Amino acid sequence: MERIKIVKGDITKQKVDAIVNAANNSLLGGGGVDGAIHRAAGPELLEECKKLNGCATGEAKITRGYRLPAKYVIHTVGPIWRGGNNEEDEYLAMCYENCFRLAEKYNIKTIAFPAISTGAYGFPLERATKIAITQTKKFLENNTSIEKVIFVCFDERTYECYKKLLKM
Repeated sequence: MERIKIVKGDITKQKVDAIVNAANNSLLGGGGVDGAIHRAAGPELLEECKKLNGCATGEAKITRGYRLPAKYVIHTVGPIWRGGNNEEDEYLAMCYENCFRLAEKYNIKTIAFPAISTGAYGFPLERATKIAITQTKKFLENNTSIEKVIFVCFDERTYECYKKLLKM
């Protein structure tokens, strides 16, 4: 638990080895977290993303951080909420698993996550938060390579949800 932290703030300002981008399948930028990360990182991020040929839902790809304080951006595509009977939970869990796998491969010690899929993709916040925390705890129990996982919450509602569920 001491390796997990919750903060309210802007993920693009986090001084960590990697931040996670809640990207769309094209990886070419969009709204919300994705747009903010692309704006903060600068045009070089888009140029590198163009070479990655997109990303499937549940998968993750890594780029440099460019103008961000973070050295890397791990792009993952969360599922669009379609009522809960279309493997949304499994795809969201895969996002975290694949981000952690890349973090391990690139020797990332500190990583910051947004609330993946809870914005425009409509995934219910509490359900998504439970998956995020469960996958993170599962990874940290079996792995010591990551020293700190930070959940960066954009608003008070998300922050309170993470705080409440992390205490369980």
